[in-house]
Amino acid sequence: MKNLQRQKPKPRERQIIGWREMVGLPELGISALRAKIDTGARTSALHAVDLRVFEKDGMHWIEFHVPQPGKPRSERCSARLVDERQIKNTSGVPEDRYVIETLLVFGKRHWHMEVSLADREKMEFDLILGRTAVRRRKLLVDPGKSFLVGPPGGASPDQSDKPDQSDKKADTAIKRPRPRKTSRANHLQTGS
Repeated sequence: MKNLQRQKPKPRERQIIGWREMVGLPELGISALRAKIDTGARTSALHAVDLRVFEKDGMHWIEFHVPQPGKPRSERCSARLVDERQIKNTSGVPEDRYVIETLLVFGKRHWHMEVSLADREKMEFDLILGRTAVRRRKLLVDPGKSFLVGPPGGASPDQSDKPDQSDKKADTAIKRPRPRKTSRANHLQTGS
């Protein structure tokens, strides 16, 4: 008699990462930064100060400084402004934050992610990677380990992390959010 049981599909092979890792944000000029992987946080957050919104080529951009531990000067950065959203801080209190999109280098892999800009001066980590930054990347977080991925860099285009076609719609929603009617970014775009 034939075995009629259905074979279970093989699970995707997942990379195990630590609860903290070294990452790079090359589009912002940051080659290495300690990041906390926080699956309890939905949105990623980068420590940024001296924020200034300006217009460039008909689009809204933001300039800011990212203080670097152990360096006398902070890194001056600019990026296209994606949105302004209400995001809960570590105390659970909603606050308005600017959101940008930038390239994340994670070991030999890289992908674009959205990150909010916040004053994290009193926090231990300058960068928090939330769920939306790491989901669909075949990663498992080992909460008892740190720095498993290695230093950021060496990613070539064929090593980049490209989502499956099934993730295309979800990634589009993440990368191109609809501005809220009350958002500052929407207000800036309409000129009202």
